[in-house]
Amino acid sequence: MRGLEQQSDALFVYLSPESFVPKDHPLRPIRHMVDAALENLSPVFSKMYSHTGRPSIPPERLLKAMLLQVLYSIPSNVKLVEQIHFSILFRWFLGLGLDDPVWDNSSFSTNQERLIETDVATQFLEAVLDQAKCKKLLSKDHFSVDGTLIQSWASIKSFKSRDDDDGQPPAGKNPGRDFQGEKLSNETHASTTDPEAKLYRKGINHEPRLSFAAHLLTENRHGLVMASRVTIADGFAERETAKSLIAKVASGTRRKTIAADRNYDTHDFVRTMRALKVTPHVTQNHKKKGGSSIDGRTTRHDGYGVSQTFRKRIEEVFGWLKTVGLFRKTRYRGVRKIDWHFTLAVTAYNLVRMRNLGVYTT
Repeated sequence: MRGLEQQSDALFVYLSPESFVPKDHPLRPIRHMVDAALENLSPVFSKMYSHTGRPSIPPERLLKAMLLQVLYSIPSNVKLVEQIHFSILFRWFLGLGLDDPVWDNSSFSTNQERLIETDVATQFLEAVLDQAKCKKLLSKDHFSVDGTLIQSWASIKSFKSRDDDDGQPPAGKNPGRDFQGEKLSNETHASTTDPEAKLYRKGINHEPRLSFAAHLLTENRHGLVMASRVTIADGFAERETAKSLIAKVASGTRRKTIAADRNYDTHDFVRTMRALKVTPHVTQNHKKKGGSSIDGRTTRHDGYGVSQTFRKRIEEVFGWLKTVGLFRKTRYRGVRKIDWHFTLAVTAYNLVRMRNLGVYTT
């Protein structure tokens, strides 16, 4: 017998969002870890806000909403707030009831800026890593480091000479620009959209683009990210930033190892690592002038080959961040803001990775 379609707009619903979310939904263990991390950050949030005045959006919900934006590849705050309105799953994750009002996207963006002005993203990452440490998911001695380029939101058309005094705006909505005969250089040119973006390219066979440099330090047991940073793109940022990231985990009497690709095979980087009591398991670059900085004293050990195998996991992190996390081309401007959002995206990756390891089942 054919069933007939009947429109039913119920006025009252006597169910909570909890009853709509399946017990085995993948967001459940993530919410469990996020709530535990945010509870530890409660004293930090209390210092950020005044004790008087009108209550703002709870910072815990702000961070949770921004995590949802990363996990579900939502491109803007407008789309995020729109989905929170009609998604029972999102309301459950944020702790909102079915009839609770949702903030306006402009209010969300304004409150978001308060968090970006602090180092809450870094502290949030550390709070999640503390849980991984308690579950013995982290390696204490073996790490990997690598960097990549993030394309800037600025167009190449905005890359103009610093001496360009022509204040006349170009005609049309999307005017063309002729670069014929013009030598583009970061020394003489800058983007009018994002002055901190630099013209850079991966290799001789790649076209130059306005970009930023993103750096990761991962541990080799399960590939969890220990630290991240976004810097201005230049030929030295990758190795210099790696030194500062590695210095944070090089403390103690135990000797550490650091795996990296051939771009880190320089005498200066290897010498700095050994001064930090870190063994550089760097891929040998025999094509460079003077030969590789790594010799048989390092490569003869079995651990060198193991590090070279495990360091490739860091590429999985970059792949996730650029596809799911939408960081192939950043939506933000300026190193500080991009770095903050990149750290939050890294935290989201760690949460997904820890869930997939099967440690958290609630």
